[in-house]
Amino acid sequence: MAMDWLGSIVSINCGDSLGVYQGRVSAVDQVSQTISLTRPFHNGVKCLVPEVTFRAGDITELKILEIPGPGDNQNFGDFHQTELGPSGVSYQVGISQNGTSKVAKKPASSSSAPQNIPKRTDVKSQDVAISPQQQQCSKSYVDRHMDSLSQSKSFRRRHNSWSSSSRHPNQATPKKSGLKNGQMKNKDDECFGDDIEEIPDTDFDFEGNLALFDKAAVFEEIDTYERRSGTRSRGILNERPARYRHDENILESEPIVYRRITVPHNVSKEFCTDSGLVVPSVSYELHKKLLSVAEKHGLTLERRLEMTGVCASQMTLTLLGGPNRLNPKNVHQRPTVALLCGPHVKGAQGISCGRHLANHDVQVILFLPNFVKMLESITNELSLFSKTQGQQVSSLRDLPTSPVDLVINCLDCPENAFLRDQPWYKAAVAWANQNRAPVLSIDPPVHEVEQGIDAKWSLALGLPLPLGEHAGRVYLCDIGIPQQVFQEVGINYHSPFGCKFVIPLHSA
Repeated sequence: MAMDWLGSIVSINCGDSLGVYQGRVSAVDQVSQTISLTRPFHNGVKCLVPEVTFRAGDITELKILEIPGPGDNQNFGDFHQTELGPSGVSYQVGISQNGTSKVAKKPASSSSAPQNIPKRTDVKSQDVAISPQQQQCSKSYVDRHMDSLSQSKSFRRRHNSWSSSSRHPNQATPKKSGLKNGQMKNKDDECFGDDIEEIPDTDFDFEGNLALFDKAAVFEEIDTYERRSGTRSRGILNERPARYRHDENILESEPIVYRRITVPHNVSKEFCTDSGLVVPSVSYELHKKLLSVAEKHGLTLERRLEMTGVCASQMTLTLLGGPNRLNPKNVHQRPTVALLCGPHVKGAQGISCGRHLANHDVQVILFLPNFVKMLESITNELSLFSKTQGQQVSSLRDLPTSPVDLVINCLDCPENAFLRDQPWYKAAVAWANQNRAPVLSIDPPVHEVEQGIDAKWSLALGLPLPLGEHAGRVYLCDIGIPQQVFQEVGINYHSPFGCKFVIPLHSA
C-alpha cells in the first residue's frame, strides 16, 4: 500500500541540524521505517547525490506537495520546479507527543524549495480525491500518516490563504482576498489587475478640460441668485439667511439720509465723508457771517483760535507719524516744523497751532515778519508761544536750509491780499518751494489766481470753501459752532464728524 505514494513530491523537515529536503518519493520501506527521495533539494539547493534516504526518527515534519494521478506512480520523471497553480495543495503530516499522527491541510508552499510566483485565479475551489486503496494503509510510520490523510474525502484549496511559515524567502507574498456576496474578490486585482497595455500613453489635457468650465456663466448665475435672495455670500447656493458684520445693525432702521446739510445758496462744489455724508461748500461771505454770528453768541475769537490750534496740531501730529514717531525711544529724532504766518487772524491760528506742537516735543520754527503794530490776537498768541521751547524768527535767512518734516502755511488772508506783493511774502513762498517739505495750509482762502505755495493738505473750519486742486486733500475740523447758529444763518446743519474732530473730505 505504501507503493501508492511513490512518485509524490514531498517536503521533509529534519529539524535545525539537518534542514529541509524536497524531492519525489522513490521508495518506502515499512520494515526499516525509511523513505527515499530522488533528485532531492536541500534547503532550496539541488543535492549532488541522486537519492537520499531518511529514517523515521530523523523526520520532524512531512508535507505532501503533489499527489500523482492514476497510472503515474511508476513514472517518476525528473524533479523540477513545481509551478503551483490552482491544483497545488500541501498536506502536512506530523508526529505528536503521544505517538499518534496528525494531518493538516496547508497551502502548497515551501520554505526551502524554489517556487514560481503563483498566478492569479478566480477558481473558488477544487477537490482532490483519494483512492480507496490509500484508505487501507498499514499502521507503519508512513501508512499511519497516509491513513489519517485519506480520512478526508476531499480537500478544498484556497490559493490566497497560504501559510507564511512554509513560504520560500525569495517568494512573493500573495495578497489576501475576501469573500463577499458568495464570490471571491481580490482587492489587489481590482486595483492593480488591469493590463498594462490598456493604460493610455497620452497625458491628461488639463487646459482642455478647464476650458469646458464656463466661469463667467457660473458667476453670473450666482450673482443673479444673490440679487434675488438678498444674500451677500459667494459660493454654494443655499437658503441660509444672510450674515451680518460686527458693525451692522440687526434691527431694521429708517433709510439712511446722506444729505443732512443744506445751504441757502447754490453750491459750487460738494464734498463727502468716509461714511458717505454729503458736505456742501459755502461761499466766503456766508462763512464769514457764520463766524460773526457765533462770536456774537459767545464763541469768541480767543476760543476759536484755541479750538483751531488744537485741531490743527492733532492733524499735524498724525501727519508727522503719530505714536511711531513721537515716543520716548525717538527723542533723538524730534520732528521739525516750520510755521509761516502773516500779520492777521490766519497767522494767529498758526501761532496757536505751533504752541500746541511745541508742548508735544516738536521742534517749531515760527516765521513772522516785523510790523510796527500787531493785532491783539497775534500779540496774545506770541506771548504764550514765547513760554515754550519754540523758536521765533523774523528773517528768512534764519530759516533752516535743510528740509524740514512739515511746513505749515498761514500767510494768506482774503482781507489782506496786498501782502502778496510784499518782498518778505515772495521770499517766504520761494523758501517753501525750495525746501521740498510737504505743506499743510490752515484755513486757506479761495484764490482766483494760482496760489504761490501748493499744499498737500488743507484744513477747513466748520464748513469748507470751494477749494481748488491747489489745496490738495481737504480736511474739515469742528471748531464748536452750535447747531442753532447754523440755522440762524440759513444752514440746515447736522454734524458729519461723528466721534472725531478732524475728518477727511473727498470731492463728490
